[in-house]
Amino acid sequence: MKRASKIIQFAQRLCRFARLRSLLVAVTLTSACDQVADVTRTPDAGAEIVRSAESQRLQNYYAGIQNRLRAQGLLRTDGGGPDVPFDAASLARDFERIALYDEYTIRGGRFVAQQTPSHLRRWQRPIRIGIIFGPLVSADQRAKDTVNVTNYARRLAGLTGLSIQVTNTNPNFHVLFVNRDAQKTIGSTLQGRIPDLSPIVINEIQNTPRNTFCVAYAFSDASDNNAYAAAIILIKAEHADLMRLSCIHEEMAQALGLANDSPEARPSIFNDDEEFALLTTHDEMLLKMLYDPRLQLGMTPESARPILPIVASDVVGGS
Repeated sequence: MKRASKIIQFAQRLCRFARLRSLLVAVTLTSACDQVADVTRTPDAGAEIVRSAESQRLQNYYAGIQNRLRAQGLLRTDGGGPDVPFDAASLARDFERIALYDEYTIRGGRFVAQQTPSHLRRWQRPIRIGIIFGPLVSADQRAKDTVNVTNYARRLAGLTGLSIQVTNTNPNFHVLFVNRDAQKTIGSTLQGRIPDLSPIVINEIQNTPRNTFCVAYAFSDASDNNAYAAAIILIKAEHADLMRLSCIHEEMAQALGLANDSPEARPSIFNDDEEFALLTTHDEMLLKMLYDPRLQLGMTPESARPILPIVASDVVGGS
């Protein structure tokens, strides 16, 4: 069973946001949106927390998918090896498709699959990650998720050169872990903290089908549609540990600017074949390329194409 990936890039003048594994939306962010606060909550002492039958079915469904994929030798965690070689030429090709093309667009108030050339988008400011948990996420699970996000943030910072930290102080990169019950009403919580949040996106978040595993939203600054200023990642809390970690790896990386997927990318998590669960050596190189100063914000596939083989060759060579 494949876990498809939806990556959407578009720019608006409002705070308008939006896989099977991944759905990334890039939008323009007004200055007021920078004030999104951490909303991590814990259950009230003594409160009875009961998950719905729907959420329990969803947990069983995701566990079954993870077990089947692993039985097929998929969801690898080795980062790639001699059986999946790649070179500078294939890396440059994969980068163009993954970083410089959009997979989805909005048409008639819905997200529609449409591969279109885009622009190079990335962060130009420090990233402050706030982790938000739904009330039904256990304390043990919160601890695991927090460690995973924190460790991965440190790895991403090393690859990109960005300042990335996990903090409750004025976060601009929000990672949500909520189950189906909290998901249905999360829109009002987000809308109260993000001015002008689009009803389209609220509807998408609250009504994502079960085969949408997780989703990422990237927001660009009103002064530059190509510079990210904020992000929201939704991860369904019913996932088992490996699929949950897989969502963390792909969504956080895609929210840095690797917005698309490619069936030719290998070894990579930016491929809907589910062969790899976690960020690979190939994907680390894509991130290094994305934040290489020789590639400029707003570059199109055409303008970047002559430079990509040079940057890819340097990255593969370790220079």
